[in-house]
Amino acid sequence: MNNVFVYCEIEGRTVAEVSLELLTKGRKLADQLHCGLEAVAAGTDMKGVEQQIMKYGVDRLHVFDAPGLFPYTSLPHTAILVNLFKEEKPQICLMGATVIGRDLGPRVSSSLTSGLTADCTQLEIGHHEDKKQGKMYENLLYQIRPAFGGNIIATIVNPEHRPQMATVRPGVMKMEVLDEHYRGEIVEHDVAKYVPATDYVVKVIDRQVQQSKNNLKGASIVVAGGYGMGSKEGFDQLFALAKELHAEVGASRAAVDAGFCEADRQVGQTGVTVHPKMYIACGISGQIQHIAGMQDAGIVISINNDPNAPINAIADYVIDGTVEEVIPKLIKYYKKNSK
Repeated sequence: MNNVFVYCEIEGRTVAEVSLELLTKGRKLADQLHCGLEAVAAGTDMKGVEQQIMKYGVDRLHVFDAPGLFPYTSLPHTAILVNLFKEEKPQICLMGATVIGRDLGPRVSSSLTSGLTADCTQLEIGHHEDKKQGKMYENLLYQIRPAFGGNIIATIVNPEHRPQMATVRPGVMKMEVLDEHYRGEIVEHDVAKYVPATDYVVKVIDRQVQQSKNNLKGASIVVAGGYGMGSKEGFDQLFALAKELHAEVGASRAAVDAGFCEADRQVGQTGVTVHPKMYIACGISGQIQHIAGMQDAGIVISINNDPNAPINAIADYVIDGTVEEVIPKLIKYYKKNSK
């Protein structure tokens, strides 16, 4: 009762990385609230899934294993969470801001009239004072996300209704195993008690999964360009440098908006959050929205001819010069020394 719940996305027998990230965060939130962490896994023939989940500090895992629960369809998974939450009454529910989470979250929150904050980038526990009603609410979930195109950071609270629900973007939370030998309780539910037969009316006849075009989130080195790259041809130089470094190419929002690079390579609050060992920022001024997406990088190198660029303040090394003169030299150097 009143525990923190995480909905785990299952692809076959593999738990999605965003779900493991949320289990890590959920464990920390549960510790702050002095409550338990529970997880929900629904799919078909999920042997071995519990081994992937429990080590993140899960006190109780609710398993729903039945034909028709994989591939994901809306009605059965919605019925599972709605009926389970009516029994367990969690205070917080987290799920990934993925295709599945963006479909499932609103359905569950609407059924439970609980409210939902989408695309969160931070989650914290804090207090809220309603000055109009003279009420003080303690231990609320601060659901933090960019708003108005990333120009402001909004902190949203849900004082009255439960569960407090949020979807969280992949990559913004760190994934950390709590204890390889952590063993909580595993509850295997009778799916028929939660899902009516009519909810299986939609059947997946053919399913195709398109792989990501890049591995920006998991790259150990990211070479990112900003509006200062000047053109799409300028980004071709970044791809050439990335090839020599075995890196991935990222971009600032300004560069994406200008058409220099594809949107799926955008780094920042309104894009992808990355945690590389090295981040090379080329022609990026470093607005707060961009810095929020790469500030956890191990080493930050800035290539910029503006000594007052905000990115320089967080950079470990600053190369003072234009990208047009610096990047070709780097490419030439690494080509020469990688042979």
